[in-house]
Amino acid sequence: MRLRRPPWLTVRRVRRLFVVAAFVVVGYVFLTFLQVLQASGEDSRDSADAIVVLGAAQYDGEPSPVLASRLDHAYELWAAGVADVVVTTGSNRPGDRFTEGYAGFEYLRFAGIPEADILVVTDGDSSWQQLAATARVLRNEELDSVILVSDPYHALRLRQIADQVGLSASVSSTEGGSSIRQLLRETAAVSLGRILGYRRVDNWLGSVG
Repeated sequence: MRLRRPPWLTVRRVRRLFVVAAFVVVGYVFLTFLQVLQASGEDSRDSADAIVVLGAAQYDGEPSPVLASRLDHAYELWAAGVADVVVTTGSNRPGDRFTEGYAGFEYLRFAGIPEADILVVTDGDSSWQQLAATARVLRNEELDSVILVSDPYHALRLRQIADQVGLSASVSSTEGGSSIRQLLRETAAVSLGRILGYRRVDNWLGSVG
């Protein structure tokens, strides 16, 4: 006995559903791209409890140019009195002797920030892990509001992750622009993160670098 197709399920209607779904997906991704682009380069200088530097590569204790740029920006904010505490974050790769957090600590200590004003968080190799670990540390210190320091394209996702882990956050981006590749990658991360959860997506991004 042949199963009869529901009268509403015609080939034409199926095609229309696919077309509508495609428009919805494209529209959602395009809107997300515009939001990422608009947030890119956000530079808040409001007073906060702490300045949090997102980790990036280090080479045997020496910050990479990307990490050094973030640390220099954090030092500028600290020197301007935006916050009294700076948090350096980031774990290490297999085989590394030093963590990104420790490399940042040494860099800022040498730049002139007192050791007592720097907190080091070495848990996490993704943005989600770093901010979740930072939130736990700051709660123990009874600190809440933060200024997040990272590259310009990163601003929107960082604010949304911070909100999920319980931090009251704004972003102060480093100088410079963002490449189309960085903006597209970030658009994909935000698009998926809003649907699947930032924890899952960020852990995947951390694993692929």
